[in-house]
Amino acid sequence: QAQKAKFLSDVENELEELAVTIAQARKMVELIKGAATKEREKVEKLFAEASEVLATFHKEVTGFIEDGERSMLGEAEADLRWKEERRAKLAQCKQNLENVPSADTIYFLQEFQALKVAMDENLSPALSFQNELNFTKCTQAVGAVKDVLSAACKNQWDHLQGKGMDGLSFQETEEGACSPSPSAQRSPRHPPSSPCRWEMPAVAFIVDLDSDTADKFIQLFGTKGAKRVLCPIPYPESPTRFINCEQVLGVNLMNRGNYYWEVELIDGWVSIGVIAEDFDPQQSYNRGRLGRNEKSCCLQWNGQNYVAWFGGFESVIQQPFFHTIGVFLEYSEKALTFYGVKDSKMTCLQQLKVSPFAKGQFDPFQNKINHQFASLFLCKLKPAFFLESVDAHLQIGPLKKDCVSVLKRR
Repeated sequence: QAQKAKFLSDVENELEELAVTIAQARKMVELIKGAATKEREKVEKLFAEASEVLATFHKEVTGFIEDGERSMLGEAEADLRWKEERRAKLAQCKQNLENVPSADTIYFLQEFQALKVAMDENLSPALSFQNELNFTKCTQAVGAVKDVLSAACKNQWDHLQGKGMDGLSFQETEEGACSPSPSAQRSPRHPPSSPCRWEMPAVAFIVDLDSDTADKFIQLFGTKGAKRVLCPIPYPESPTRFINCEQVLGVNLMNRGNYYWEVELIDGWVSIGVIAEDFDPQQSYNRGRLGRNEKSCCLQWNGQNYVAWFGGFESVIQQPFFHTIGVFLEYSEKALTFYGVKDSKMTCLQQLKVSPFAKGQFDPFQNKINHQFASLFLCKLKPAFFLESVDAHLQIGPLKKDCVSVLKRR
């Protein structure tokens, strides 16, 4: 009986303990449900707000395109009408002059005078596209937003799953690029190619063209595009403007650390490089061109080959044409490397860096590099571009994100 009583007592205690734990478990279940419901509501609200932001951005961008089209199209159509009317008038005057009988001197002089007046009429005003924001950069802007959103979603999803951030943590800098956290600065020095701002180490460099340096035969499209034209553009006077070479500089300065940017070669002969900030833009054509002096260097596409230039010396590069050129400047290492970029592959076209000769070898171009290239890094440097042919056309960026995995393995 005593054992039976003790057993029943133990069961009773167990039942009471289970009742308590069941009550606690019920509270936990309700707590989890409540927390999940609140979190779901907050997430739905945030997604709705994000959708509203995207919808507003969509409306603003499409409106920007429409406004740009309306403004530029109106001016272009008016210019076209004026030229067509002028051509028709000149053609009619010419026809009238040809139909005058050779003996009718007075009538001939009248028609000749009419033709001369028509030819002497003032030309139509120059198009002012270079003074307007160019709507063709919308694709680049929206593409950058899409890439940022895609990268953000992937990174945050990995974070939620506990995968971390690949050991890297970046903070945005004042210049719009991103610099790695102290723990990430121990990673190898190689240029990234992702347009996602928080995936860009400090070397990812945002280049904007400086309109105050553009030669009068270079038309700018926003701050990213440049094309050489036949008719001079009436830019305002500027002490930094090139006057003898069809060149333009980036507004950004480079004086420490590492920098990487990419340029699309759209058409023509183009040179891409760097130049000292204190370079005189009024130098003669022979001395003012990129790479023909000790204050600049470049990679040139001449329609057949790539050619590296420094100090008036050249090095021909036997590589196929690449539409995208990556430029990697390592300021502390006093090195400049040019890459051909295609898909997820980066091909080193030329590296400019002091390097001793192997025994029995001598290269005039490398000899010039060895003697004077390092002094270039005593200056603050700027990205520089030379549009050599009349049809030359280039576009800066955006970076190719497919190259990220390639660069991480280097």
